[in-house]
Amino acid sequence: MKIRSVLTAVIEANYDWTLVRVITDEGVEGVGECFCAPGLTATIRDLSVLVEGEDARNVEAITRKLRLATAHAASGGGTVHHAISGIEAALWDLNARALGVPLWRLFGGKFRDRVRIYADCHAGEALESYSSVLVSRTPSWASLDPDEAQEVHWAPAEREGVYTPESYAQRAKQMVGRGFTALKFDLDLPLLPDEDLHARTISPRQLERQVSLADAACEAAGPDVEVAFDCHWRYAPSDALKLAQALEYLPVLWLEDPTPPEDVDALGWVTSGTSTRIATGENQYLLHGFTRMIESGAVNVVAPDVQKVGGLAETRRIAALADTRYLPMAPHNIAGPVGTMASVHVCASIPNFLALEWHAASVPFFDELVTGHARALIRDGWIEVPDAPGIGVELDLEACRRYARRGEPFFE
Repeated sequence: MKIRSVLTAVIEANYDWTLVRVITDEGVEGVGECFCAPGLTATIRDLSVLVEGEDARNVEAITRKLRLATAHAASGGGTVHHAISGIEAALWDLNARALGVPLWRLFGGKFRDRVRIYADCHAGEALESYSSVLVSRTPSWASLDPDEAQEVHWAPAEREGVYTPESYAQRAKQMVGRGFTALKFDLDLPLLPDEDLHARTISPRQLERQVSLADAACEAAGPDVEVAFDCHWRYAPSDALKLAQALEYLPVLWLEDPTPPEDVDALGWVTSGTSTRIATGENQYLLHGFTRMIESGAVNVVAPDVQKVGGLAETRRIAALADTRYLPMAPHNIAGPVGTMASVHVCASIPNFLALEWHAASVPFFDELVTGHARALIRDGWIEVPDAPGIGVELDLEACRRYARRGEPFFE
């Protein structure tokens, strides 16, 4: 079963959802998804020459070949790993389809029949869209008419009244009403007028504001719902610890990315000084990027991003290491339905799973892009682990083309 071609398409949603299709000479196909990055589809095209003609059944060997060939350019992570992750995921989907089994069967079976989803709520109700370098944009498919844009709820999140306790409480109630038992909100935004973006400090006034936001979200969510909070690597260790300790009276699911990702010691210092659980991992690559963090006890919740960390198998290796230290896994996920469903199979196959992120609550076409599911993929805050071959869903190519990014190839 030789690989004939590797093709890409980009869906312009809240982020770029870059899809990879691997097609064999026997007509069997698989689809995967990559985390967004500058020059991603060009990188995938460059890598495709290394896999064309290879036996698609040798997923691990092909992945190792790609890593070795790009070691000079990807030692610290980045776009190449994003590209390899998408290709690897497509190969796993392809192999499961060729065998007529759900993907979780290839991972040794499943521990659960459904996967808990946590909704990333940001704040307020606005739907944001960002380019691969996080520049705010209006998607090419969205109307440029402000009145019509409001009809699809596409508006800048920085508008007045979004980052308030009232807005957080309202959003929490909305998502709880949709059945979610776990939520996440931002705590590092916006900066107060007199704050310095580069200083990594939290002023007393900002700390008071952050605690009020967290308090409002937790109270509105109620006693049966857990709420996490994200800091986007914003703070110095002493200030991050101050925030974590200030939140200890609340039933916080975790405090995410409180310090810069490159310093494991700083993260460990924060983790050891608070009873608030600390989560991180989305900016780490491969098992090696997690080893010291896990083994030193620098983190309470391990959160790799499946679409960038190096692939589905690599995510399972990270989970296995975390399990030796009794640490739960809560994968980061800003993907569309393809990446989300691939992550579901990984989450079903590991014992130490906590929750999987869903970042697309406001994307109006999330469920349109795939078929093969009777209703919405996420129902009452959970995704049922499918028994259909591969990842369990099929691309709706017409819908994908409707929301595709202009100027990018569409599986060509």
